[in-house]
Amino acid sequence: MEADQPVGLRETKKAATRRALSLAALQLAKEHGLDNVRVEAIAAAAGVSPRTYNNYFSSREEAICALGIDRAERLGAHLRDRPAAEPLAVAIRRGLAEFHAGAEPDREMIMLIMSTPTLAREFMKASAVGEQTFADAIAERIGQPPGRLDVTVLAGAVYAASRVATKHWLRPGRTRPFIENLDEALRLLAPVADAVEAASRETMTDARENPC
Repeated sequence: MEADQPVGLRETKKAATRRALSLAALQLAKEHGLDNVRVEAIAAAAGVSPRTYNNYFSSREEAICALGIDRAERLGAHLRDRPAAEPLAVAIRRGLAEFHAGAEPDREMIMLIMSTPTLAREFMKASAVGEQTFADAIAERIGQPPGRLDVTVLAGAVYAASRVATKHWLRPGRTRPFIENLDEALRLLAPVADAVEAASRETMTDARENPC
């Protein structure tokens, strides 16, 4: 039984179920239109009961946009896994490049969200959570507690750069790969990332020199 499983395994299974439900909701919405998607169909496609679905999400919009939070968690994992000696600006660029390697963003999903007001509103809520999740990953990488203003600003700037890169990538007639647009946008944030990293080093130096 699930209650008897180790905490790590239970959390892994919950995350997998949550992602499966989100992907099922998205695929059904793309195939049939959001208004024609029912909870029963999402649950069946994910291989769970409607009751299980209701334990995770309160709406179709929330289920679909939860993919944005999942994305932030995986982006954070890529950032944490970058070599420790790598400058923060480089680690962010290369971490996001690794995340997007070999696949372009889901254009159909993006257009669905942009064209559906209820999805667009839910997406903005999920993006706010995602930004904070990514900010926590940045803070962890540079050895700082979560909640620092400069780290939060940097995470917000990374998300803004990603949104702008996506808009450029979506323009008619554009053939440039998304990752090239994103990398160019992220390069502009290097001074901000450098300043955040320098401030972190100063904080840690002050803490060592003034332990009380």
